[in-house]
Amino acid sequence: MENQKRDNWSSNIGFLMAAIGSAVGLGNIWGFPYKMGANGGFAFLVIYLFLAALIGLGIMVTEIALGRKTGKGVVGTYRELSSKFTWIGYVGLIVPVMILFFYTVLGAYCVEYMCLNLGDLGFNVVDMSGGDLFGSMLTNPFGGVIFTLIVLVLAYLIVRGGIKGGIEKFNKVGMPALAIMLVITVIRSLTLKGASAGLKFMFMPNFEPLKENFVGVVSVAAGQMFFSLSLAMGIMVTYGSYLSKKENIVKNSIIIVLSDTIIAIMAGLAVLPAAFALGGNDAAMAGPKLLFITLQDVFNSMGTIGPLFGTLFYLLVVLATITSIISLTEVAVTFYADNCHKKNKEPDRVKATAVVCIILFIGASIVAIDGLGSNGLWVPFQNSLGVVGSFNDCWLDFIDFIAEGLLMPFGALVTSIMVGWVIGPDKVREEVEINGTHKFSAYGFYKFCIRFFIPVAMIFILIGQIDSFLGLGIFG
Repeated sequence: MENQKRDNWSSNIGFLMAAIGSAVGLGNIWGFPYKMGANGGFAFLVIYLFLAALIGLGIMVTEIALGRKTGKGVVGTYRELSSKFTWIGYVGLIVPVMILFFYTVLGAYCVEYMCLNLGDLGFNVVDMSGGDLFGSMLTNPFGGVIFTLIVLVLAYLIVRGGIKGGIEKFNKVGMPALAIMLVITVIRSLTLKGASAGLKFMFMPNFEPLKENFVGVVSVAAGQMFFSLSLAMGIMVTYGSYLSKKENIVKNSIIIVLSDTIIAIMAGLAVLPAAFALGGNDAAMAGPKLLFITLQDVFNSMGTIGPLFGTLFYLLVVLATITSIISLTEVAVTFYADNCHKKNKEPDRVKATAVVCIILFIGASIVAIDGLGSNGLWVPFQNSLGVVGSFNDCWLDFIDFIAEGLLMPFGALVTSIMVGWVIGPDKVREEVEINGTHKFSAYGFYKFCIRFFIPVAMIFILIGQIDSFLGLGIFG
């Protein structure tokens, strides 16, 4: 009875657009370029592709299959598969909430930049450097809170509409629009004088960074891969629970991973050549500043057409952010709906979405007021490690460390152990081949990966993440 009451995607295309939309977000448009820039360019790209193929794809298949098998959200799925692992379902529920505490703020910054480029707030952006603009924005906590509220209101209006009427409908329009704007931005980036240096950095073979800091590059690439593909955060389990039994899980997983990877590389082409054209290698490795300082300076240098390209680019980032925010929000809303179904009650999606967004606004307001550490707000364990530049410099870094650095790789580790050694990988195979129409031809390879390769790799990655975030020097 529970599953009959649940909504479903109206088509496989709708599911793919939503799943790809979830994967394509700030992790692609912002995170991938700056992490690639800070971790060796080509070397980072090779490691990322390797991890996406051998770990990301396997976990993607697993999460979608488990969600569809149970027809429930992340908590209900783990509870039904093995009561001993119900707790890891709650981890999968907590992670997206924590991510949204800072993700919505970064989205708010993008909305603010888009508005400033439009000139809606009376700023003459062309006369302001990217650094001055970013600094004034961070030290204006009120503005940060207001724009965060705007982002959450947008998310509320979409998610309240349900799977078909809200999330699917938005992504069917938003994803093609995002792709078009990304292509335009890539073309403009590649036509800038000096952009060829960025292309060489991205695609010319260079493995020196791996010799210097192999574990560091792998751990950053792994964290980026999990974040970018929306893995170990309950999303794919939740989206899979609404997927029709007739759809091909393996094929869909491959399409999602490939699409996300292609868009991540395109984001690199949109950002890194432009960064090199303006500021060279230092600009490419400017971390978070790359999106809000370096690129704004690129738009400023274009003269009168600068605000137009600035508006286009930040609108692109806003769209990518919203597609991810609604998927993260849906994890919590589905948890509420499943509990209602369990009690034979009809869920009030509008009310549930409102409650979730209010909770998110409270947490996100703390991050917005903190302004990436610019406003002197207290941060848990601040400077307790005595490590300069460690995770505890600001609220965003602290939350990111807990969610991306610890809980996501840990959740993937436990899931691989549960599937590989407790319930058995045959459970995934049964769901993939449920109607006898879709053969899991790579099952032998999948079985090896989920039992041996992924758990071992996840232990290695988890230690590397801890070492990278805390700066402990475990690997030298």
